[in-house]
Amino acid sequence: MREVKEVDLRGLTVAEALLEVDQALEEARALGLSTLRLLHGKGTGALRQAIREALRRDKRVESFADAPPGEGGHGVTVVALRP
Repeated sequence: MREVKEVDLRGLTVAEALLEVDQALEEARALGLSTLRLLHGKGTGALRQAIREALRRDKRVESFADAPPGEGGHGVTVVALRP
């Protein structure tokens, strides 16, 4: 089973968070990881929305969804990476 990388984006601006997400995707791919957990928090939802728009367009991303309720729910996006 491959490891999971977790990135805490809470408190960042949208621009800062998108840079972090891009770097995390690149690092996870280089390490051969299958899953990336993005902690963006719930707040206004602006960070979650911007991150998900970027993930939709990213060729490294297979799929993404909210984390299970006990693991962050709407405040965490779990990304499945393409092999």
